[in-house]
Parts: sequence; structure tokens; C-alpha cells
Amino acid sequence: MRVLDWSSLDSAARRAALTRPASGEDEAQIKTVREILADVKARGDDAIADYTQRFDGVKSNAFRVPQIEIDAAEAALSDRDRSALETAMFNIIAFHALQIPKDLAMETMSGVLCRRVAKPLASVGLYIPGGTAPLVSTVMMLALPARIAGVKRRVVFSPPQADGKINPTILAVAKLCGATEVYCAGGVQAIAAMAYGTQSSAPVAKIFGPGNSWVAAAKAQVALPASGPAIDLPAGPSEAMVVADDKASAAFVASDLLSQAEHDPEAQVIGVVSSQSVANDVNVALKAQLSDLPRADIARQALKAGAIIIASGDDRLEIINSYAPEHLILQTDDAAQLAERVDHAGSIFIGPWTPESVGDYASGTNHTLPTAGAAQAYSGVNVESFMKFTTLQTLTADGLRALGPAVERLAELEGLDAHKRAVSIRLESLS
Repeated sequence: MRVLDWSSLDSAARRAALTRPASGEDEAQIKTVREILADVKARGDDAIADYTQRFDGVKSNAFRVPQIEIDAAEAALSDRDRSALETAMFNIIAFHALQIPKDLAMETMSGVLCRRVAKPLASVGLYIPGGTAPLVSTVMMLALPARIAGVKRRVVFSPPQADGKINPTILAVAKLCGATEVYCAGGVQAIAAMAYGTQSSAPVAKIFGPGNSWVAAAKAQVALPASGPAIDLPAGPSEAMVVADDKASAAFVASDLLSQAEHDPEAQVIGVVSSQSVANDVNVALKAQLSDLPRADIARQALKAGAIIIASGDDRLEIINSYAPEHLILQTDDAAQLAERVDHAGSIFIGPWTPESVGDYASGTNHTLPTAGAAQAYSGVNVESFMKFTTLQTLTADGLRALGPAVERLAELEGLDAHKRAVSIRLESLS
């Protein structure tokens, strides 16, 4: 990876060093996405079948997966796989169960009761990539919080493999995590089915899940109309930033960088290290680990867009908060203290024994996180992501007497006479 010395860069060069690669989305792609969305909206299942054959090379006219196939996949799990899944599920359930929001109630003034209550969404669509890396873990990260939140309809969509079927482990985990329906479709057509519904599948209220630039563009498009579904997060390629000092293991740092780089050629990884010698050691470790990495070609492409930045002290914090990484791994003597000062990051991994992989799979935190700098304003997926909140207020007659005059005057200030009258007519009836 290229090495940059932060102290020698001017402000423009610093911005350039932290600029993410272009996502590849362009007007031609958006036009094609809109055409596919409109076609699925108009033709439903027939359009799904056509695009599945065109893009996945699979011919099928029925894309809902029968329950017998899901049951068989779950029954076929090996003891080793089941044990690993159960460990991860236990931790994810335990941590997310703590996130269930409590209803709130208070008298803001005598006779004026205000409340907030949480309700689960009615339905959610969970998109699970199944191409070069079938993301079994994403099923857990989405279906389990949805179940904990109380969502009644939890619909999984995942693209077919070469044999025309969904990856069997994805099917098995969908059952273990309580998915209520599973559909074999991917890409833009799957997002369209979730957004608009087809003859086989009803539309959902909110769409979750990662995907390539086509899936991300489709999610953004269906969420534009007020009548469209909500989506979880603005999506971009996966990314990680690793901060390391002279005491850090170069092998550990390299392994964390590669764990993100192997996701996608568009993934971005950045190292922030304390010296040139650490940068050199990390580059040596990267070369060694790439030599036997099955997805080395993908990782190498991602590394070309990344960088190792030499920085120390508060410069590290400036880099972190400016970049707002999806994953932030801290391998420094002051990791715990540094983590407390970070304002913008999707998820933080503290210390040498906390690789980013544990959060991806089984520590209990959620791995569906804001990318492309969205951590400046967005949180990762959590139980509240699958809920909505309603406020309620109840006034007694005395409460309206106390509050009413202020409301009347505020309505006058805005020139909204009907608002004032709704209060005045009641006050008059009380006098």
C-alpha cells in the first residue's frame, strides 16, 4: 500500500488522502435501475423470472422457496456449523435484547401528560447477498433484531447460485432466525419485489441489507417517493481503518486490513500508523498474507485505492473523525482512551485481541453499519431500526386552562387563526 506522511500534506492533500473511490454509480446505471424497477412494478413475477434468467443464468417461474426446502437445509447443518451459529445467535440476541426501547411518560406541566410508545414495523425485507461471498452472518444481523423488535413479517431475499437455488446455509439460518418468508431473487429485481410487491410477494415497509452498487442504487430509488419503503442506511462499499502504534503486531494490522479488502474490489482500507518502520512492517505482512489468500485478486484491487498514513497524537483523531470509518480497529497503547474521543465511526474494535471479524460474526454487535462517511450522521442497524415511535398527549381541563393561552399566542404569531380557535373555543366552553 502507498505510504503518506500526514504532517507533510497540505489541506488539499489530506482531503485527497481520505477521499473514497468513486462507487461506479453513474447516470447510465441509474437509468437501467429505474427501467428494471418499473418493469417489475408493472409485470411482477414474470419480470422477476426474466431478470433472474438474464443476470443469474437461472430459469425459474416460482421464486418463493418452499418450506420443505428450508426445513431440509436446516436439518442438514453439521454439528460444527450449528454450534458456531448458535454461539453467534446467542450473543446477538443477548446484546440486541438490551436495546428494546422503553415507553416514556411525563407531565410536562400540571394536567398535560405526554407519552412516547414504540411499535414494531409491520413488515421488513432483508436482502442477503449470495454471490462470491454468501453472507450468512447478515441473515443473523437482520432477522434476529427484527424478531426481537416484534416485526411480524420478516422476508428474506437472496440470489440463486449456479444450481438455481439459494445457498443452503442461508436458508438454514433464515429458519433458525425466524424468517417468515424466503424468496430466491437478487439484484435490482429483488429490491423492486420488496418495494412494490408481485403476485407472489406483498410489499414491505422497510428494506434492509447490503449489496453491490446496483442494489444500493435500487434501494435509493425506491425510497425516493413518499409512498415508497424506508431503507436502512445509505450504502457504499465496505471499509475499515486500522490505527496502530509501534507496539502493534504488523501481522494483526495486515489481517484486519485484508479482512475488509477481500470483500470487494471497491472496498477501502486505510492504516494509520505511528512511524515509517510500522508502515514498512505492515506492507511486508500484507504481501506475506496475500500469498495464500483465496480472494487475493479482489484484495489487491482494494489495496490499490487504500493508503497507510503516518500520524501520531491528535492527528490520529482528526483523521478518524474526518473519515468516519465503518469499522475502526484500534491497536495502540491508548486504545481505550482514544475510543472514547472518537465521534464518528460505525463500530470500534479496541485492543489487539479484538479483530474486526468478531463484530462481523459473533461478538453480539451488529455488522450492518454506515459506510461512505455516513457515520457522521447515521448509526448502525439496531432494534430501533425495526420500530417506529408514536407520541401521545392527554390534557385535562385544568391542563388546557394552563397551557391554552401560550398556544393561542403562538398561533397568533404564525397567523394561523384556526389553530388559535381550536384552543379558544374550548377555553370559552370551560368559562
